[in-house]
Formats: sequence, C-alpha cells, structure tokens
Amino acid sequence: MSYVNPKGEFDRDTEYIPTRITADGRDGYPVEPGRYRLVVARACPWANRAIIVRRLLGLEDALSIGFCGPTHDQRSWTFDLDPDGVDPVLRIPRLRDAYLARFPDYEKGITVPAVVDVPTGQVVTNDFPQITLDFSTEWTAHHRDGAPDLYPEALRDEIDEVAQRIYTEVNNGVYRCGFAGSQDAYEKAYDRLFTALDWLTDRLGERRYLVGDTITEADVRLFTTLARFDPVYHGHFKCNRSKLSEMPVLWAYARDLFQTPGFGDTIDFVQIKKHYYVVHSDINPTGVVPKGPDLANWLTPHGREDLGGRPFGDGTPPGPTPEGERVPDGHGAG
Repeated sequence: MSYVNPKGEFDRDTEYIPTRITADGRDGYPVEPGRYRLVVARACPWANRAIIVRRLLGLEDALSIGFCGPTHDQRSWTFDLDPDGVDPVLRIPRLRDAYLARFPDYEKGITVPAVVDVPTGQVVTNDFPQITLDFSTEWTAHHRDGAPDLYPEALRDEIDEVAQRIYTEVNNGVYRCGFAGSQDAYEKAYDRLFTALDWLTDRLGERRYLVGDTITEADVRLFTTLARFDPVYHGHFKCNRSKLSEMPVLWAYARDLFQTPGFGDTIDFVQIKKHYYVVHSDINPTGVVPKGPDLANWLTPHGREDLGGRPFGDGTPPGPTPEGERVPDGHGAG
C-alpha cells in the first residue's frame, strides 16, 4: 500500500462518518452506558486522543474499549491482540466488519478511533475530532466525580482556534512531511511544521497550558503528536530540524503532560514504532524498526510547575488505569 503522494503534497481525506452520539439522540444514537464500544489502536495519534479523554473523564464503565494491534493491512485494522484475533465484545476479527455492517459499499479508509453500536455491530462514527468533544459535552451524566472540564464553554472559541492550527500545521503537518512525493512539497511542509512549532514554543514559554490555566482539549490534541515526534516523526517522516528533546519549551511541556495521570500511561512506544515503520512500507521498505531512542528521559523533572496552572482545574486526577487497559510493561517510558 502506498502512502506517499507521487504528485507531491500529501492531502488528507477528512470526510468522516458524521453521525453523533448525543444526550438527546438526535442522530438516532442516544448516549447509553454499555451500548457502545470505542475501538482504538494505541499506535494511532488520532485514536490516542480518544483513549486519553475517555480516561480523564472516567468513562471506562460507560463505554467499553477494544484495542486493535499496531499494524494493519490494506483492508483494515485487526484485533490481533485478542485471543484468536477476535474482539471479545463485537466478535469480529476486523474493524472493517463493523463499517460494512452499516455501509455495505463503504469505500473509504477504515480508521480508528471508531465507535461501534454493540447491539447491531454497526459503526456509528469515526469522526475523531468530534468524538472527543462529545465525550466532554454529551456524556456528562457518566463522567466520574472530579472529571476535568476539557472544553469549558467560555474558552471554546479559543480552544477551537488553537486546535485548528495545531491540526493543520502540526498533527497533519508531520504527515505532510512524511508523505510528500517531491522535494519541493517536502520542504514547504517542513517549513510550515517548524514555523508552527516555533509559534507553540512562544505560546508555551510563559504559560503552562495552551488555553487558560488548566488542561483542555487543545493540549490533548498536541500531546499525541509530540509523544511520537522523536521515536517516529524526526527520522521516519524527516522532521529533523531538531528533535523534541532539543526544543526546551516543548520538551518540558510534553514531559509535564506525560507525567500527568491519563497521558503518559496511555503511550505504548513499542506499538507506536512498530506501526509506522512496518505499515509505511513505501517509506521504510525493509520493515526494520529502530531500537532507539532512549525513552527514560520522559520521566525527568520538567519544572513547569513554576508557571502555575491547575492541571485538572477544580477536578482531580483519574485513578489507576483499569486492569486489562494498561500499557504492557516495557512498552512505556518506565
């Protein structure tokens, strides 16, 4: 499967299934505890957002989670981490099966995260930006006590503005570098990416979080890209002006979040590296996965507490990761 655009600039398909799960059920899918299953892959930055938000808000009991393996073929993400390669709740071996159950002629990409309606086995949505916002705004009846407000109403316009620039220039910017099919397209993408990272450095130089004084949706969206920067994007995607660990402000910011419950405990560096270096065979035809970098430095002091801020606002940190959802030993930074 080819990921590089031979014509030059990478252009992401952003048309996702727009159905929403809402408190009033206006799209035919009301919020109901136990009805839906969130399907993710730890390797994927877009899915990683949903894992983090679900955990921060304490939705584990209301919304089950299924983990695909770190690699996939041309057709679908697969449940190869589960016994017999079958999801224990949906009883399917491939996420594609849930998409086809609702859309028999579905021709677009089979992406994670996806929310599946368990009774029918049909995918509801794969609209990853909306999924996490709806977790914050539509699933409030099922938030844990002390859940943070990741999308406070008074700050939504600013969060949306910052998150949009992060998406176009950073989240998607690294892919624009990695999947560029010409020198000119790559260099333009490279310049755009590091212009944005410099902007973020300035923004975060004197403030602990991106918007306001607490963690918001904007921080979640930036974090999942930063966590993958040195292990993958710096080398594999040629985003190599400097490593994250060589950008002091962003490196301290990323470590601050990594050491915050709900963030670093969702990161599986082994799966992340395996996904990119194995799946993108047109970029890395040997399939060799790099042994480095050394990741223990994610746990070093960051000093961001001096900037103030209240990570969870008036709320509290999430408790321990539930059994069965923990990153395997040796796959994180510890």
